[in-house]
Amino acid sequence: MIKRYKNKQVTTALSVAVAIVLGFVMFIPVAQAETPYDITPCMSGTITMLSQSKELTVFSMDLKGIARSNHENKVFDNYTFHYVGVYRIIAGKVIAEHGYTKFMDPDGDCFFVEVSRAGGQIADAKLLHGTGKWKGITGSGKITSLSRGKPIMPGTYQGCARNTGTFELPK
Repeated sequence: MIKRYKNKQVTTALSVAVAIVLGFVMFIPVAQAETPYDITPCMSGTITMLSQSKELTVFSMDLKGIARSNHENKVFDNYTFHYVGVYRIIAGKVIAEHGYTKFMDPDGDCFFVEVSRAGGQIADAKLLHGTGKWKGITGSGKITSLSRGKPIMPGTYQGCARNTGTFELPK
């Protein structure tokens, strides 16, 4: 009887081990499909003012820059980009931001990101479309402003942000 009990323990332990291994194997493709990114894009560009008052400020920004990767995978490192966006500020607080960014890798392949913010300091990033090796890209992230310098010329912007998230490519 003791032998049977020990065999049941071994069988149970083996069943649990197999279930754990199968669980890992089933989730490995999902884990590998999402790739993390963490970049610091620094940019400069122009601001076009539509309305500027204490009550309501509306303007567009046309920015260009370069992104550096903070992640060990170095994804999106040394990518240049062009951002076009519109902002609405009420009583000194950003109420809305909506824009689009085109990122280009050193080989010339591109992907596009939609940027939106409804109040607060953090904007949402949604990866929309890509060309070449980025065709079919999807993903999302968060963007936080890191620094903003004094404009070198009136009507300009210079600053850096932090963009973190994950993306997927079709298999």
